[in-house]
Amino acid sequence: MDKIKLEILGLSSSHSQAGSFALVLGEVNGTRRLPIIIGTFEAQAIAIEIEKISPNRPMTHDLFKSFSHHFKIKVKEIIISDLKEGVFFAKIVCEHLGQIVEIDSRPSDAIAIGIRFKADIYTKESVLEDAGITLSDEFEDELESPQKPESKPQKPSKKKETKDFSTEKLNKMLDDALAKEDYEGAAKIRDELNKRN
Repeated sequence: MDKIKLEILGLSSSHSQAGSFALVLGEVNGTRRLPIIIGTFEAQAIAIEIEKISPNRPMTHDLFKSFSHHFKIKVKEIIISDLKEGVFFAKIVCEHLGQIVEIDSRPSDAIAIGIRFKADIYTKESVLEDAGITLSDEFEDELESPQKPESKPQKPSKKKETKDFSTEKLNKMLDDALAKEDYEGAAKIRDELNKRN
């Protein structure tokens, strides 16, 4: 299996689903992005570890880490392994006494655990082909330049659903969503385009 290394690029609240967040992963040394919608608890668990905040009591993912250390289990890597009907699947690759074991997981939990172990995050080419969003050079330049404080990411028009637009219009909307760093909107447009292929 050809693995593609990913890094966490950002975590932002969902515009359309209350209590949801968009976790954006980026291809290391590449331009593809993989946005994944996750729940509030998982987003909090990821953000706390990224920001190195110590909660008063251990969170579930911290408990997993303590348990693993006590029993000499190492988390080697996280693999976002599949995408079926719009649902991402992941594996936590662990090592115990020289034996490698893959544990099925939701990507959000796998990543929350993986960052606690400083484990690398990977995906398969097939997942990036199906769900990845490729950034143009123009958009890469926008990412590197400072953002204006008053500019806010915008979603595609709410008047119509994505299924109501032509493929050509959806491709333009996808470019616009990416230019505005609206990864959640881009993911929805991408899903609609994938249904049509």
